[in-house]
Amino acid sequence: MESLTTISRWLEKQHVVSWSVAKDGELWAASAFYLFDRESVSFYLLSEEKTRHAQMSGRSAPVAGTVNGQPKTVALIRGVQFRGEIRLLEGEESATVRERYNRRFPVARMMPAPVWQIRIDELKFTDNTLGFGKKFHWLRQG
Repeated sequence: MESLTTISRWLEKQHVVSWSVAKDGELWAASAFYLFDRESVSFYLLSEEKTRHAQMSGRSAPVAGTVNGQPKTVALIRGVQFRGEIRLLEGEESATVRERYNRRFPVARMMPAPVWQIRIDELKFTDNTLGFGKKFHWLRQG
């Protein structure tokens, strides 16, 4: 649990997630502003259903991705790699998350895009500020 706490603290300070989805032999990547939820270990984001990555995701799909900063030296590299599942939220669940998302990113109130959840199944956090190659791992149980 200590690893998840360490990873969560860092993720809560970042704001852009990148992920890739595959369908029928085609692979595509996307990036979006996110809200990280430590309780569900999920990213929440907005994306129009007409986008290429949303079309490939359908109602849900496996994904893999990253969150990272842009340091100028190797000693300051910090970043997360993950795998999980993206799914389109609907109804009350979508409305509840949308309120929280809008509080973090007020400009999102102007965007009609639906809410998506990336439920994370595995995380690896590299933090070179604690020593070169220092890693924290988390794996969803069950």
